[in-house]
Amino acid sequence: MDAVSVLPALRGLMAKGNALPRLMRVDARGGEPVIALPDGCAEVVAAIRAQLPAGAECATLTGIGTYRAVFDAPTGRASGKVAVVTGAAQGFGFEIAADLAKQGAYVALADINAEGVNAAAEKINASCGRAAACGVSVNVADAGSVRDALGQVVAAFGGVDMLVANAGVLRAGSVKDLPEKDLDFVTSVNYKGYFLCVQAAAPIMALQHAAASEVWFDIIQINSKSGLVGSNKNGAYAGSKFGGIGLTQSFAMELVEDGIKVNAICPGNFYDGPLWADPEKGLFRQYLDSGKVPGAKTFEDVKRFYESKVPMRRGCTTPDVMKAVYYLMEQTYETGQAVPVTGGQVMLA
Repeated sequence: MDAVSVLPALRGLMAKGNALPRLMRVDARGGEPVIALPDGCAEVVAAIRAQLPAGAECATLTGIGTYRAVFDAPTGRASGKVAVVTGAAQGFGFEIAADLAKQGAYVALADINAEGVNAAAEKINASCGRAAACGVSVNVADAGSVRDALGQVVAAFGGVDMLVANAGVLRAGSVKDLPEKDLDFVTSVNYKGYFLCVQAAAPIMALQHAAASEVWFDIIQINSKSGLVGSNKNGAYAGSKFGGIGLTQSFAMELVEDGIKVNAICPGNFYDGPLWADPEKGLFRQYLDSGKVPGAKTFEDVKRFYESKVPMRRGCTTPDVMKAVYYLMEQTYETGQAVPVTGGQVMLA
C-alpha cells in the first residue's frame, strides 16, 4: 500500500466532527498503535478502523511511517483545509492560493514552472508567518505528472480537501488559420488538464469521505466568461472552456455520492494579470496582433474596448473571484454550477 491509498483514510478516521486534521510525519515513539495493511487491501477504511483505537491522534502505518494528527485553531474561512491550486506560480492562481493561506488553509501551489512555484510558496509563507504553502511541479496535461504531484501533497498534509483547477492557457486566432498545434495546446491544458486533475484528486477525497461521511469536499474550476458565451477569433479557448463546464456538470452528478461538490467560477477579464498584460505573450499583445479589436493601435486601446463592454466598467479582480470561491466552499446545497463573476458582462437567464 502507498501513502495516497492510506493516509486520506487515516485522516478521515481521526476527524473531530467536521474537522479533518493535517497529518504530520513524526518519529515513532513506540507507544502509538501500529496499523498493518496487506498489499491489495480492498477495504482500507474498515481495516484501519479495526486497528485504530478511539480518539487516537498518532499511528504508525507499517511500511509508510508514523503520523500525528494536527488540529489548528480556527483562523479564517478556510482554517485547516488542505487546498491544491493549479497554475499557481503567478496571476490568479497565486493570488487565490495566497488568499486561501491567509484564511487559514494549507496550500499546495502546483505549476509547470517549478522554480517559480517554489518561490511563490516561499512568498506566501513569509507573508503568513507560518509554513502554510508548498510548491509542487506539475504538468496538468500529463496523467503521471498529476498523480505524482497529488502524491506529494498527500505525503505533506495527509489528504486534499479542495482542488482549485486554475491552470489555463490561451492562443487567440481565427478558425480560418489557427495552427493545429495551438488548438492542441489549449485543449490539452484547459480541458484534458482539468479532467486529469479531477481524476487524481477525486479518489483521495472519496477515501476521506468514506472515513468521515459528514465531511464534504470541493472541486472548483476557474473557468471563464468565455465558457458561457462564444468569443470571436478565440474559438479554441472558448471551446475548451465550454467543455470545462460540461465536465463540471458531469463530475458533479457522479461525485456527489463521494461527498464532493464540483462547481465552476467564470470570471470576466483579469487585465492586471500576466494572461492579459504580459508584453510578449499576453492577450493585449495577441488581440492587438490578430486584429481582433478593430482600429486598436496600443494595449490601452484594447483594454478600453473590453472595459466598455462591462456594465461595471472595470476588469475582474482576485477579491471578486474569492467571494465566489468562499461561497461555493461554504454553501451545502449546490453543485454542478457555473458562477459568473463578470461585472454584468454575461447575465444568466
